[in-house]
Amino acid sequence: MPLTPLDIHNKEFTRGFRGYDEDEVNEFLDQVIKDYEIVIREKKELNEKVEQMNEKLSHFTNIEGTLNKSILVAQETAEEVKSNATKESKLIIKEAEKNADRIINEALAKSRRISLEVEELKKQAKVFRTRLKMLVEAQLDLIDTDDWDELFDVEMGEELELVNNES
Repeated sequence: MPLTPLDIHNKEFTRGFRGYDEDEVNEFLDQVIKDYEIVIREKKELNEKVEQMNEKLSHFTNIEGTLNKSILVAQETAEEVKSNATKESKLIIKEAEKNADRIINEALAKSRRISLEVEELKKQAKVFRTRLKMLVEAQLDLIDTDDWDELFDVEMGEELELVNNES
């Protein structure tokens, strides 16, 4: 068991013949007591600091563990988010490609329908033109006939007799 300052102070030495100077020994012991008290106080303070530091170390070790777990969770979450974003982007691209194909197919079908309609309209226009031409030519033939000349040659009186005779 270590000595205490009180042990040093209360220590009694046996006296011998022609021993050391008692005052000198007491002075030295007083100095040893003071120094020993300082060392004990410093030791106590250092032990308290060590205990505080151990508590802080334990606290920071816990924080470090929590942070490491948080970092792992964050990394896993980031990977998961990245994976989900990649999957979602692929789905969006597929959907866009489907829509693009559908739009292109619809546009091609509409283009074909319009082309067929244009061709049909061209045919109808040609038929109409031919019929109109035939009608106009028939009308011109009617105008060019000699029947008109006979009409102009017959007098009005003769026409009335013809009309009366027929009735």
